[in-house]
Amino acid sequence: MDRPAWATEDIDLDRPSIARVYDFFLGGSHNFAVDRAMAEQLLALAPDIAEIMRANRAFLRRAVRFMVSEGITQFLDIGSGIPTVGNVHEVAQQANPESRVVYVDIDPVVYAHSRAMLEGNDQTAMVRADLREPDVVLGSPEVARLLDLSRPVGLLIVSVLHFLDDSSDPQSAVARLRGAMPSGSFLAISHAVAQSRPGDVVERFGRMYQQTGAPAQARTPDEIRAFFGDYEPVEPGLVFLPLWRPDSPTETDARTEWSVSLVGVGQKP
Repeated sequence: MDRPAWATEDIDLDRPSIARVYDFFLGGSHNFAVDRAMAEQLLALAPDIAEIMRANRAFLRRAVRFMVSEGITQFLDIGSGIPTVGNVHEVAQQANPESRVVYVDIDPVVYAHSRAMLEGNDQTAMVRADLREPDVVLGSPEVARLLDLSRPVGLLIVSVLHFLDDSSDPQSAVARLRGAMPSGSFLAISHAVAQSRPGDVVERFGRMYQQTGAPAQARTPDEIRAFFGDYEPVEPGLVFLPLWRPDSPTETDARTEWSVSLVGVGQKP
């Protein structure tokens, strides 16, 4: 296939990417045939997966709007994915034009497209870095330029932690990021929850995600809650999609059976 202008040479066009599959389900245009083929396999396992991914993005938007309403004007989005439909800086800057956003992702396709998309917006930046190296993230020039870590920050770690197995010690990485935030900061997390689907379906999901180089690992509610550390839960606490402060009651009436992910927001005392 022809390589798009924004796709640098280190982007493998023959291997599916989690970020591009997610982009496809959100209705974006930065995905390839190999990603759409994987999306079709996922749909065969879980026909509601596209709706779940859109609900996950809707949670991100609601969390950002909530944080802006609480006075947050700077955001650090870890594992941001392709900033396509309903991205953080558009939501935050619509609510408060002074909002600043630093996106962080290790995926080269995310980095390449994000830099192109954000060009000309001096209140946003993209960092290519790994969540498992929090000091690299925190010490980046982009964070130094845009974020004042003496003032509250909205830390977003949405739909990424379940792609890190326990051997990489994600709890320690998140603890380092939490600890670098000042009092009053918020942390939003969404995470796949264990035993949310029949065992054979979970196993097949895992095998497919291995094709992307990032096998998935669901965790128990207590394990997910531990990522918040001493941050105080914001009502309604850790809940299933899309039960975290829905925009309208109709969003939850037919969707309370979704138990694939737990989501929540906490605030640093």
